[in-house]
Amino acid sequence: MRDHYDFSNGIKNPYADRLKKQITIRLDDQVIEYFKKMAEETGMPYQNIINYYLLDCVKEKKHLEVAFSK
Repeated sequence: MRDHYDFSNGIKNPYADRLKKQITIRLDDQVIEYFKKMAEETGMPYQNIINYYLLDCVKEKKHLEVAFSK
């Protein structure tokens, strides 16, 4: 390896803004098992399936309606 690399003519990754962000999220066991089962059926990673579901909510501007009983 070289002692020094010159990146002065480098360009920014044009896809950097599209990269996914890693987060921590707490999900119920039932939710995880549902998506893992779907992952087995489709051959897709369950994290991707969850992402697609959430992305669909964003695109369709879906809002969760929650009603709490008294």
